[in-house]
Order: sequence, then structure tokens, then C-alpha cells
Amino acid sequence: MKEAFIDANVILRYLTKAPPAMAEAALKIFDEARNGKISLSIIPITVAEVVWVLESFYEYSKQQIAETMTQFLMCEGLEVESLDLLIGALSLYHEKNLDFADAVLATTALRKGPKMVYSFDRHLNRVDGLKRLEPGHGNS
Repeated sequence: MKEAFIDANVILRYLTKAPPAMAEAALKIFDEARNGKISLSIIPITVAEVVWVLESFYEYSKQQIAETMTQFLMCEGLEVESLDLLIGALSLYHEKNLDFADAVLATTALRKGPKMVYSFDRHLNRVDGLKRLEPGHGNS
């Protein structure tokens, strides 16, 4: 079986169905993966890029992105590095209204420990179980 990594631009063509010719080509690749003809690997940075483009360019809501990406990442034929962590991060991203990168950081801290993050971003305070430490405030 052929194995390959998949780039964000192919995933985006598949998810957005635009432009049509590229979307059709992307669909064929994912159909081959679903049918066991190829194995497609996805790394976390690729997921982050897809999330960013869907939010910034296509103006999908965080809920739409979380739902779409969670369903997509669970598709047959995909080998997703850190799948559980990414699914957890997509949930935090939507539920706590975080940037996706911060959601990945928070999910990693909560799952692997320590459950503390030095950050100036106060929105991390919304994450239950995570302690945000602000540099310069006597908590070093």
C-alpha cells in the first residue's frame, strides 16, 4: 500500500469543495484512502494550518471548524499523529473560544503535565484544570 503525507491545501480543497477541479482531485485521493488503496498521514501543524485558513479566509465559525475537523480526522484511511490530543484541542478551541494553537498547548499541558503554562494570554484562564502563570508576577 502506498503511504504519503497530505498537505493542508489538499484537505482544504476537499473540505471546501473549491475550486471544483482541485476539489474533485482531492476527493479521489481521500476515496482511495477510505478504500484502503493508500494511507494518508496528517501531522498536527497541518491541522493547525487548515483550522487557521478555515477561520481566517473562509470565515467558518469555531463550532463549524471543530465539528468539520473532528469528523474529518476520524475518517477511514487517515493516520493522524496525536489524534486524541487534536480532538481534545478542537473541543477546547470551540468550547472555550481559544486560538487553536493555545488549545493545543492547553490540551497538551492537561494531558501530559505539568498543568501550568506561562502566558500573558488571560483567555487560558477559561480552561478548567490549567494554571496560567504570568511572567513577571512573582510566580517563577
